[in-house]
Amino acid sequence: MDTAPLRDAYRTLLEAAARPDLGEAADGGWNADRILAHLLSVDASVAATALSVAAGARPTFDNRVCLDPWNLDRIIAGHRDRTALVAHVRDQAAVLCDIAGRLGDAEASVLVPALLVSGDTLLLDQPVPLAGLVGGLAEDHVPRHTRQLLDLRVSAA
Repeated sequence: MDTAPLRDAYRTLLEAAARPDLGEAADGGWNADRILAHLLSVDASVAATALSVAAGARPTFDNRVCLDPWNLDRIIAGHRDRTALVAHVRDQAAVLCDIAGRLGDAEASVLVPALLVSGDTLLLDQPVPLAGLVGGLAEDHVPRHTRQLLDLRVSAA
């Protein structure tokens, strides 16, 4: 799989996440730590799915645990601060890209039953090729959370 787009998306996201001027969401939504914890959970889930496919298993992908407040709090609590979260996202994105980059066309085309939700909205409930899960991170998921981080910028007083 070509992971250059995903690496590029993460490069941009990590620059945004490292900004010192990130505040709270005006609408009461996720702060930067929650966004980063969510990304860690999603990336671990996609990496596990990819490794399962490589092992010959036929896994499913369900992002609901990646949205669970308890799980996000657990991930945040496991890091000393945002700098540690950003470093972990950087490392885990590299691992995901390394795994995906080693998969061949046959593995990339394996259909994975996927359930994707956002809040109370069902986004997807159908099989997608493994390459589609990885590509979706690069094309939509990571850029969307990059914009979300940039929206947290606060103006200097």
